[in-house]
Amino acid sequence: MASQQPYQTDPALNDPSQSQNASAAGGAKKKRDRYAGQAYEFGAGGNAAGAGAAAGQYSAQPTAQQQQAAGGYGYPAQQPSYGIPAQPAYGDANAASQSGYQQPAYGGQGGYDPPQQSNLAPAQGASSMLQGVQGVTQQFAQMGMGGQPAQPAQPPGAQLRLNPLQPVDISLQGQPFHVTDLDQPPPPIILPANSSVTPSPHANVSPKYIRSTLNAMPATASLLKKSKLPFALVIQPYAALHDAEDNIPVQYDSVISRCRRCRTYINPFASFLDHSHRWRCNMCNLTNDVPQPFDWDSVKQQAVDRWQRPELNYAVCEFVAPQEYMVRPPQPLIYLFLFDVSYAGVTSGLLATAARCILESLDRLPNTDRRTRLGFMAVDSSLHYFSVPRDGSDSNEAKMLVVSDLDEPFLPTPEDLLVNLSECRANIESFLSKLQGMFANTTVNSSAMGSALRAGHTLVGPYGGKIVVLSASLPNVGHGKLEMREDKKILGTAREGSLLQTQNGFFKSFAIECSKSQVSIDMFLFSAQYQDVASLSHLPRYTGGQTYFYPAWNAARTEDAVKFATEFSDYLSTEIGLEAVLRVRTTTGLRPSAFYGNFFNRSSDLCAFSAMPRDQAYVVEMAIDETVTKSFACLQVGVLHTTCNGERRIRVLTLSIPVTQNMSDVYASADQNAIAAYYSHKAVERALSSGLDAARDAVQAKMIELLQTYKKELGGGNLGGGGLQFPANLRALPMLFLGLMKNIGLRKSAQIPSDLRSAALCLLSTLPLPLLIQYIYPRMYSLHDMPDDAGLPHPETGAIVMPQPLNLTSGNIVPYGLYLIDDGQTQFIWLGRDAVPALINDVFGTEDKNQLKQGKTSLPVLDSDMNERVRAVVEKSRDHKSLGCASITLPPLYLIREDGEPSLRLWAQTMLIEDRADQGVSGAMFLGMLREKVVS
Repeated sequence: MASQQPYQTDPALNDPSQSQNASAAGGAKKKRDRYAGQAYEFGAGGNAAGAGAAAGQYSAQPTAQQQQAAGGYGYPAQQPSYGIPAQPAYGDANAASQSGYQQPAYGGQGGYDPPQQSNLAPAQGASSMLQGVQGVTQQFAQMGMGGQPAQPAQPPGAQLRLNPLQPVDISLQGQPFHVTDLDQPPPPIILPANSSVTPSPHANVSPKYIRSTLNAMPATASLLKKSKLPFALVIQPYAALHDAEDNIPVQYDSVISRCRRCRTYINPFASFLDHSHRWRCNMCNLTNDVPQPFDWDSVKQQAVDRWQRPELNYAVCEFVAPQEYMVRPPQPLIYLFLFDVSYAGVTSGLLATAARCILESLDRLPNTDRRTRLGFMAVDSSLHYFSVPRDGSDSNEAKMLVVSDLDEPFLPTPEDLLVNLSECRANIESFLSKLQGMFANTTVNSSAMGSALRAGHTLVGPYGGKIVVLSASLPNVGHGKLEMREDKKILGTAREGSLLQTQNGFFKSFAIECSKSQVSIDMFLFSAQYQDVASLSHLPRYTGGQTYFYPAWNAARTEDAVKFATEFSDYLSTEIGLEAVLRVRTTTGLRPSAFYGNFFNRSSDLCAFSAMPRDQAYVVEMAIDETVTKSFACLQVGVLHTTCNGERRIRVLTLSIPVTQNMSDVYASADQNAIAAYYSHKAVERALSSGLDAARDAVQAKMIELLQTYKKELGGGNLGGGGLQFPANLRALPMLFLGLMKNIGLRKSAQIPSDLRSAALCLLSTLPLPLLIQYIYPRMYSLHDMPDDAGLPHPETGAIVMPQPLNLTSGNIVPYGLYLIDDGQTQFIWLGRDAVPALINDVFGTEDKNQLKQGKTSLPVLDSDMNERVRAVVEKSRDHKSLGCASITLPPLYLIREDGEPSLRLWAQTMLIEDRADQGVSGAMFLGMLREKVVS
């Protein structure tokens, strides 16, 4: 049936008589088949093959059965299981039942010694060791059987077998990459039996918080260097914008047990000695005393079962920090809004929209402890402060105080500039409703944003907090003055890299000054002209903020206003961590060697965040200084922060990964998505230091190096027919690297403004991993022939069912089709030139495609089954929560007609990574080049 083979072209399209017979015999055809059949009549004439030839770029597609049988390019051939059966990722709530974990009766009346059980992990080579899927399944079951302390250290790799290496031919003739490869979970982390002190299924960290590029790490630095693979962690401490959406256990009793020597927090991989009165650190092996209150809940004033404590059962947990973790009382949440009231900021509608959005979001601002404070400033050629009185005071009107001194800005009054939201709510609302009118007739084109930031720092610095900048113009007077420097003649040349550097040292030095006083800066940039994002983005980069770029934004365009208002409202409601620091602790022999992301690296191993957002990820590269003799290594991320509610907390995330001396184990356990994330950070670093050409060359050279190393060290060699061998778990890596080189931040082009490039580089270095992968390799869905259940709620889960994604090649696009292309930041609806009136009418409400608004748009709401399903798929694709990561982004939607506006069409075609769009190399050409380099 067609519903079971959504990618198969209707055979009736190749024979008009068959089409008529099928129609007569089948009665009511599926609507998607009718679209295809009408396309044959409407656009292809009497010869469907001729229509394909006329399309030029569209190649004739084999049937689904032919593709599957041949393992053809662009079709999901039989997917490798990586040696394990289909199962939830580790840390999944359902893992317990599938992994054989049984909660023991720990903590009986007689004491707290865990029950002693034998180590069930068979020795390497034991006859009981099963092969392949069955063997690893048995290992998973064995992992959960013990509640005893960890067994004595064994030689790396001697206790168990890790993921089996599964070589595949990734060339077009073999088993090439398919987009569904990106949805595979990372290779499982297989630890020795009884590794954790409790059999909790949550003992090891979930990959939504930490992903290691290697899920079996080399025992020695020489083996790591020989493999050419990176060893790094991709860390996202928070997986949701709000605590209520991500249930992390919190320990309130303030009993925090840490190693005396390395300061590691007690965790599920520690071991207990001496009748559980002492515990051995799993990082440095030092024996520590268990705190006396460890078995007592000071909050409930009762004895507790220690084996149920969160820190022994959960790899991710939080502690409420006692007084010794505070340098000062927890700071309140403070937002200082800095409005651009120059001519551009007012006439674009930015001032009115921002003020209205803040007004309507006051209830969403975190304010549980009723200490949240707000401040408001405006800037053009002068600085404007606003003094808001308390509710019920003699004067209910906010006062505007103007300071014209830009060189030495000062505070005009010591009071009423930062006001308590709860105490001044009515007057804040009154002020925000009148703000637009204060500057409605402005003609000032200057912006002293740098001086305003200095003044804002003076105001907020004593407390710490957020400065929220909303700017629609280039800062051109006062501190940090910037010049218009973009020259179209140097775009696409070797000199383009200079435009990605800051042109004024003020922004980096000021950002570091802000970091020291716990002031974070977020930049919302809206200019239709050059705004120098490269310079301004330094402010968020070193203060734990973010750069949000809205090119050519105008509130008169409904789609623009809705996007910003939705994102800004979500931004204001997000719970953030204040005055935060992040540190990574490791098993002896390892150390963090490099850090990537938006923060200030205060020391060799300490990352400082004036505010820690929920929607960013960070990469920490690891070095191996000494041979690791343990069978598994532990890495622990600790985040000390103040919550929005005024509590000082420590979030602890613990990861354990097996250690091996075998190169094949290292490659078989490598995580392709985490590796791509690591090299995206390295590429941004290279682009900013050495230029775009050097960054692209480095990415390509690394892919060649990995393939050559695999061939040399693991005997890959050539396959029959000149294939290209690589592990199945890394099959997507070449296309991810190609997507990275073609990303707007790195792509070779003379048509990309430097502001767009700089904003893209910010995204490449901050996006959570699922969104980063989608940004590098976008998702494409065929909408005109969706399966019957696509776009409808799943009967069991209630989630919208999505069509199967397609590889990004025009070979998967037919002239009569309708497609959604989504890179997480922008969505495109692609309407084929031969789309039939019935399809157009069902989705857009008109049969004449010439009446459709091209470019930025929104889908109409129609009483049509097809329209409802298409809208549901578009909305579901926008829902980043389904990816398991936090984001406030609402991607704008563009309608692209294949026979419409050429510039829009070319823009959408640059998303087709495996095509030659914008004079790049195609996926086939890239694989061919790699094969030549490796074979030679």
